[in-house]
Amino acid sequence: MSIVIHHNPGCGTSRNVLEIIRAFAEEPIVIDYLETGWTRGQLQGLFAASGLTPRSALRVSKSPAEELGLTDESVSDDAILDAMLKHPVLVNRPIVCTSKGVRLCRPSERVFELLDVPSGASYTKEDGEVITAP
Repeated sequence: MSIVIHHNPGCGTSRNVLEIIRAFAEEPIVIDYLETGWTRGQLQGLFAASGLTPRSALRVSKSPAEELGLTDESVSDDAILDAMLKHPVLVNRPIVCTSKGVRLCRPSERVFELLDVPSGASYTKEDGEVITAP
C-alpha cells in the first residue's frame, strides 16, 4: 500500500510530516485537499479509520469555523461535515494513510506511529526542533 498524505502546503506541521515521510519511507501520494476538496464518503472513511469525528477533526484556528457557528456544541456532526465539504480548510491536517493505519498527524511526531522508523531516530523540523521516534 502506498502512503497517502492529505496535505496543506501552507501548514508547517503538514510540511514537516511530508518531509518525515520522505526521509524515512517513500515518496507519498500527496493530496492537496484545498485544491481537490473532499467528498462525504472520503471524509467519513478517513474519520472512521482514524477514530475521529467531524468535531474532533474540525480546524478552529485560522479557519472560518467560529464565524460559521461550528464551534457551538449544539452543532451536529452532520452539519460540521456539510461545512467541511463547502470549506475544505475546516478539516485539520495532515491526515496520513499507510498500511499501519490512518492518523491525524498533529503534532508531526504522530507520523512515526505509521512508519517503520527505528526507535530513537531523529528528525529536525523546519523550525529547528529535533523530534525523536519512540
